[in-house]
Amino acid sequence: MKTALITGASNGIGLELAKIHAGRGGNLVLVARNKPKLEELKAELEMQYKVLVLIIEKDLSVKDSAQQVYEEIKRLNIEVDYLINNAGFGDYGMFYETDWNKEFQMINLNITTLTQFTKLFIKDMVIRKSGKIMNVASTAAFLSGPTMAVYFATKAYVLSFSEAIANEVNDKGVSVTALCPGATESGFQQTAAMQESGLVKGKKLPAAKEVALFGYEEMLKGKTVAIHGFMNYIMANVVRFLPRALVVKVTRKIQGKA
Repeated sequence: MKTALITGASNGIGLELAKIHAGRGGNLVLVARNKPKLEELKAELEMQYKVLVLIIEKDLSVKDSAQQVYEEIKRLNIEVDYLINNAGFGDYGMFYETDWNKEFQMINLNITTLTQFTKLFIKDMVIRKSGKIMNVASTAAFLSGPTMAVYFATKAYVLSFSEAIANEVNDKGVSVTALCPGATESGFQQTAAMQESGLVKGKKLPAAKEVALFGYEEMLKGKTVAIHGFMNYIMANVVRFLPRALVVKVTRKIQGKA
């Protein structure tokens, strides 16, 4: 029976990943800020699937929050087989107008906490010669994103970082997967205040459950870069052969308000 630690597990892709893992008989450590939602999910999963679920209420945008979660897990003598760094958020608007405090939290969560979680748990996995890590990136990782400059940059970091460490541990019995979904019906758009963006307004977006299942299966296979959706896969690969200035202009047009 495998134990998975999932961050940002109270909604969206993280919540669906928790349901998928529990449905396969796995125990869970769920981390998020929203304690009532975590408690509700814990009760549902434990009753339906007869698994053990530990919830940890934590604001992961705060410095050393990953260390605190790691120490709590060690204290309880829990061995994490799958680390899923799903927590993250974005913000929409021109960089010269957006709020620095929100962007600072975004960088802390999307980059610093994800990296610290990976650092802490990958050492244990290498010693055991087993374990899987999935870092949720985005198709934004392949682009520069006017109107979401910091968010796109954080996801580029996640992709690059994940690919590099996947190479470092590929002979250690450990795999690292960067899940790269496109726009997903997950609540992300509301948090990022981008409902009016041409990327999502009026579009039929894939459900979080669909993206979560794809990512989970690709993680089990040990796939390094998992791009959800055929058109997203084409886009991510085609942009490498186009002039960067053109790609930025097209992204700006797509991201603009519809």
